[in-house]
Amino acid sequence: MSEFGYIPEAPEQSFGNNKGIFTPKDIYDLTRADKYTNYGQLELIETQTVSSVANVEFTNLGNYNVHFLTVNDLKVVNDNNWLQVRFFESGVLETASVYQWGNQVGVSTGTFYESRTTGNAYLQFMTGANIGNSTNESGNAYCYFYNLTDSSKYSFMTHQCVTTNPSTDMNMNFGSGVMPQASEVNGIQLVLAGGNIDSASISLYGIKEYS
Repeated sequence: MSEFGYIPEAPEQSFGNNKGIFTPKDIYDLTRADKYTNYGQLELIETQTVSSVANVEFTNLGNYNVHFLTVNDLKVVNDNNWLQVRFFESGVLETASVYQWGNQVGVSTGTFYESRTTGNAYLQFMTGANIGNSTNESGNAYCYFYNLTDSSKYSFMTHQCVTTNPSTDMNMNFGSGVMPQASEVNGIQLVLAGGNIDSASISLYGIKEYS
């Protein structure tokens, strides 16, 4: 019987080592078995759906060099708020003013400006695009993290977000940041500038091609 283009016996298949001529069903079956080479695929590490929490922490980063994080329908208790990021290094939260970032902010009223710093206790990726706490005022974002688990490299982040501010105007924000010290990061903390997260769904993925 033919399998993966071979008669009568197929060779062993594994991620990064596929041999044969594959039908769509072959690809489907191998992908489900995590044996098909599909560079760039997202692998879900964890989703946290939270309410009334001070912060959200991801302490399992897996064996990935690039991570992708999504923030869906973030609602805040305190008005005029924004989300921030800090890293755990070998289990210890880095709280010193070592983070650097630069963001471009745009408001639907026509205002555009830059927000940046070379020394802050957080990576801020919703700063300037502040979130209101009225009904239907919320924030959504995604970001990429690079080199977190590599102890020989700096840890970087790029992001893009959209929010509704306390004046019900739509804001957008994009930018990047870095923790400029070579260390192994094994955790991510997300925390607001003030008060609790009212509710949100936050997911962390690893990108397989860089694992």
